[in-house]
Amino acid sequence: MGSLRPEEVAEAFRYAADWFSVFVEEINALNVYPVPDGDTGTNMHLTLQSARRELDLADTSKMPEVARAIAYGSLLGARGNSGVILSQILKGFSEVLRKKEVLDGPGLAEALRLGAETGYRAVMKPVEGTILTVARAAGEGAKGETLEETLENALGAAQRALEKTPDLLPVLKQAGVVDAGGAGYVRFLEGIRGYLLRLPLPEPPKVERYAQTAFATEEFGYCTEFLMKGVEVPIERIREAVAPFGDSLLVVGAEGYVKGHIHTDDPDGLLATVARFGRMVRTKVEDMTEQHTEILAMVGAGEEAPPPTGLVVVALGHGPSRVFRSLGARVVAGGQTQNPSVEDLLSAIRSVASPKVILLPNNPNVFLAAEKAAELAKELGKEVYVLKTRTLGQGLAAAVRYLPEAEVEELLPEMEEALKGAVTLEVTWASRDAEVDGVKVLKDKPIGLLDGRLVLMGETPEEVLEGLIRLAGEGKEILTLFLGPNTPKEKAEEVARKFPGLVVEILPGGPELYAYLGFLE
Repeated sequence: MGSLRPEEVAEAFRYAADWFSVFVEEINALNVYPVPDGDTGTNMHLTLQSARRELDLADTSKMPEVARAIAYGSLLGARGNSGVILSQILKGFSEVLRKKEVLDGPGLAEALRLGAETGYRAVMKPVEGTILTVARAAGEGAKGETLEETLENALGAAQRALEKTPDLLPVLKQAGVVDAGGAGYVRFLEGIRGYLLRLPLPEPPKVERYAQTAFATEEFGYCTEFLMKGVEVPIERIREAVAPFGDSLLVVGAEGYVKGHIHTDDPDGLLATVARFGRMVRTKVEDMTEQHTEILAMVGAGEEAPPPTGLVVVALGHGPSRVFRSLGARVVAGGQTQNPSVEDLLSAIRSVASPKVILLPNNPNVFLAAEKAAELAKELGKEVYVLKTRTLGQGLAAAVRYLPEAEVEELLPEMEEALKGAVTLEVTWASRDAEVDGVKVLKDKPIGLLDGRLVLMGETPEEVLEGLIRLAGEGKEILTLFLGPNTPKEKAEEVARKFPGLVVEILPGGPELYAYLGFLE
């Protein structure tokens, strides 16, 4: 195969993404850098899948459209440090691709080299022994007359560089593994070779050990990501603004979007800082300490027998997620507009050591996926009980009653009773003009929901919050209130002072779509 037409480039990318998916758990098991956050394989997989979805929508008969889909899709879907770097490598690759009518050996070499250069430029402090080192080696080794020869040489150079990564990063040598991101890049190149040679997809390798078991639990901070659009300032200015907040910093852009990733101890301050530069489309905050602890539990690092009952919950926002984790739950990110897949739920169920698991979907849109995951979990030898919590408030009320040492037959009636008394308050903004349940709302105006039902609109989020408390607060004693990324604590305190008989706890970490997310009990 001397060269690839645009349609074949798209097919090669899809096949490489499928090939990569076989090795996701293997790559997750390798991850240790820069902290043991354990999801490098998952993050790179999601990045590739996002680009694949864009390809499915593109006119793949035209190389510029193929190139745009790969660059744009990978940026929008980029997750984690390695995922964002991979998106930048693909961006550089695509810059070469869009100028070609076909992709041949010399074109592939040029694309691999520019991809590595673009990846390096995206990182404020490039570290050798990572995916960057492996990508650069692939670009330097990409030599040959034919497409197959060029790729074979690039892959060989990448594999040799991967084997040397423990000599460049002491943390890898300590854990006895190669770099996870670099391994993922090698698997991706293998997938392209698999397409060229018409190889069948391999069987998933059995994961025998996780590199994270080489590290004791300590404080790792929060893996924080954001996606903005409508940004009019140079990316360098945003990088400078967020640099003091932590490390593993990446701020990149394409097609009018800016994506950021940083490890920080102050996710709320970081998000408030970047929010002034554009419109926030999506954020993600994950507690890496909790994630590390969960992975150790999943691989059986502890010697004690697992408790009889586990708890898996779906939650948005790092504030509610942290509360759920403190109650002993395994958290799946998701909720309104971000519904988790059956695979996401099943993966969380699998990671819980207990033979019986209670699953709290916390949103009606998650019910079907939860029931399907429970059905599939039977094949894993797990008994899963879906408690149909409709809101985060109901989920938190139920989770408070959870005791891992109790039998599920004891827990379910108590949790069902607890959720009946919970009231969830949501203050967000209307996405369009509408009339719902007799309430007229105007686009971009603050609106209030009680237990998911629209009940009022106001001029300010605080006016709406006060109205919700007056509607639902009678007979309630405690309000737990999570602040959205751009909500000042002082505003919430002003509202709280109007209700002296109510104990109000104000916490950071509410979902980005909300000004306030509250739970009355």
